[in-house]
Amino acid sequence: MISRNDPRQGHLIDPWAHLGPKRRKLLDNSWAGLFRQEILAELPVEQIAPWFRADFGRPSKELYTILGVLVLQQMQDLTDDDTVNQLAFHEQWHYALNITGEGDAAKYMCPKTLWNIRKKVTDQELDTVLFDQVTEKLARVFQVDPSKQRLDSVHIKSNMRRLGRLGLLVKCMHRFLVNLKRQHAELYAFLSPELVDRYLGKKALGCFSQVKPSESAQKLASVCQEIFLLVERFGEHPEVAKMLSYRMLQRVLDEHCEVKPAADRGPEEITVKPAREISSKSLQNPSDPEAGYSGHKGQGYQVQVMETYCDSEAPQVKAQTLNLITHVAVAPAYESDTQALLPALEDTQARELGPEEVLADTPYGSDDNCQQAAALNVEVVAPVTGPPPAAGFALADFQMSPEGLVLACPQGEAPVAVNCRKHRYRAAFASPSCQACPQRARCPVKPGKHYHYLRYDEKGIRLAQRRTHQQTEEFRDRYRWRAGVEGTMSQYDRLTGVKHLRVRGLKAVRFCATLKAVGVNLYRATAVRRARRGAAVTGPGPKSPLAQLIFIVKEQMQAFGTAITNFFIHHVPCYPFELKMAA
Repeated sequence: MISRNDPRQGHLIDPWAHLGPKRRKLLDNSWAGLFRQEILAELPVEQIAPWFRADFGRPSKELYTILGVLVLQQMQDLTDDDTVNQLAFHEQWHYALNITGEGDAAKYMCPKTLWNIRKKVTDQELDTVLFDQVTEKLARVFQVDPSKQRLDSVHIKSNMRRLGRLGLLVKCMHRFLVNLKRQHAELYAFLSPELVDRYLGKKALGCFSQVKPSESAQKLASVCQEIFLLVERFGEHPEVAKMLSYRMLQRVLDEHCEVKPAADRGPEEITVKPAREISSKSLQNPSDPEAGYSGHKGQGYQVQVMETYCDSEAPQVKAQTLNLITHVAVAPAYESDTQALLPALEDTQARELGPEEVLADTPYGSDDNCQQAAALNVEVVAPVTGPPPAAGFALADFQMSPEGLVLACPQGEAPVAVNCRKHRYRAAFASPSCQACPQRARCPVKPGKHYHYLRYDEKGIRLAQRRTHQQTEEFRDRYRWRAGVEGTMSQYDRLTGVKHLRVRGLKAVRFCATLKAVGVNLYRATAVRRARRGAAVTGPGPKSPLAQLIFIVKEQMQAFGTAITNFFIHHVPCYPFELKMAA
């Protein structure tokens, strides 16, 4: 049965009066106070309510508590056992989740319940819904300006072992034989005892790690040959072919081996591909088939993170401005950053958090990305991709009209004619003038049949203009704020442990990375709220009379509430025993 308590409903008697004004103030100024006041009511409880019936079954755990626990677990990087203990005993968690009861029904959740709820939330991608709703709420509360944002990626690793080529092939073979023995014992019984002992013996996996480097190539070819024989042997068995371990075996065979057709009815020839020919999309570990490989950072996944930023130098303004993470996307490590810009812009614009200007690294700043972002009314500030031009004159040194036509060369010589066909331009210069030019060795104008020609296109014009602009002080002054996203990635890892996760698989990795980003936003919002409250009470100078009056009234109201609660405890016989003990 559904158990749901609306966190917006107030209490007739304050259940937290027993804490005292000083400890209560600490809680209100911490992340727990922010979560309780602003975030708890925004959790997407209505989307998990259909999982329970209102007229049948045992009472469920309180729905707001269920979702809140998932957020706090990732926010503080806790194991399941530590999460259960924090929910049971930690006062800060009780305050954040608005848990006022003292029974096990309110403060205890068994690990299996936590696992089941997390599995359902992960499968239905409610973590992204939760991130969107919490982000939009924080943007409204703290009046975040999303017009200026910056984008970067961070490499993360799932809970899988790093395997070499030989180790990967042996692990796939071992897993297939184990599953074949469990599910099809009659087929397993016909396998060669030597093959079974080699991959399923007590020291089977360990012996392959002791192969000498000089023998590794021969051993790798031998394992590939045995994998090929097994794939061929069981490929005609429909039930075996449906097994995940069989498909993994077939996958590594296709990725690491080349099977040449038999000649004159002879056996097929199996050759091992060179390491440089293995795709970055290849299988990295059978325990995590969705993980990819990055030549720069290795195995795992990558998380695209976009955040707002403050470009003010004033420390007080920076302390009171929330840098909010507005977009999080998880992908295998082999995907290029070039493909991540447009989905980030479309996602944030759909939630009315879209930027007008984005600072990004070089891969994001391709010409196609800049053009498509401009169609979305977004300016991309990023260095130009590709190597810099060779020494000499560049296209940007020529005088251009607004339409992209060359008006004069760097030496002031006007072209004889300029033609345009299908976005490609050709400027013709008089050959005698070009041959007599002292700068002809540095000039991109090349001799032709009748004239000397300069050939270029619209993309070349744009790239030349961008290369020229990025050498200016204006570009450097704008682009220097991109470096701040590196601090965000460091904070993302230090506070939440996102770079080394306890889970495997794209869905589980996405769940953890998304909710950990929610945690970073909560930590940041707490710091900003504390700075704003401190500035409102103390101010840069002496307190104003109005601020003093507000502070005095607030203190008197808290003292009055404590006195009323104590009166009920000591003088009213019918005062509830549970609340008396809590107070």
